[in-house]
Amino acid sequence: MKKRLLLIAGLILFAVGCTEAPRPEEAAKLPEPKYPAEIESAVETVLGSEAEILLVGDLARNGEEQVLAINRVKAPQKTTVPGTLLTRAALLAREGGKWREIFRCDEHLKNPKGYLAATPISPVSGWRLQYEQSKEKGLTMYFTPLAQPAGGYILTIGVRWNPEVKRYQSLDREYKTFLGETPVLETPNGRLR
Repeated sequence: MKKRLLLIAGLILFAVGCTEAPRPEEAAKLPEPKYPAEIESAVETVLGSEAEILLVGDLARNGEEQVLAINRVKAPQKTTVPGTLLTRAALLAREGGKWREIFRCDEHLKNPKGYLAATPISPVSGWRLQYEQSKEKGLTMYFTPLAQPAGGYILTIGVRWNPEVKRYQSLDREYKTFLGETPVLETPNGRLR
């Protein structure tokens, strides 16, 4: 009986050992990229090699292909908050076969015309991003500083494509009316008398 069990165990081990090993070319296959190389290259040019693509498509509902990409916050947060935590974000649009940056979130929120209204004057080192898409309005993004800006408050800033001026702009507190930009952020200098 013991000899039979040993023989069966030996045959099983022999059969398992004879299975074909995976071929190196099969094992070395990398997963297919999620996005075309052209898009990944444009995003890497703007945000670096650690950039992550969140959305691709006609985000503004204006007929142009756009890409929303971010650099995530590296340090783990002590509290769990909804949304995506980031240090930088960018929106790119394909124009004339080339990609160009049309919106930037780093220490401030900006478009090609300047700093968006409601952007804190003091730099913000990290943001929480939440977004929604609708067929009528396209992509609406909500940026909230992760920490209270110096001399300011933690307020959520809504940003959406303004079809009248053809660029992303911030929204008022009710997220209905577009606000303008300012070319320079300045700290008000006033003297008390």
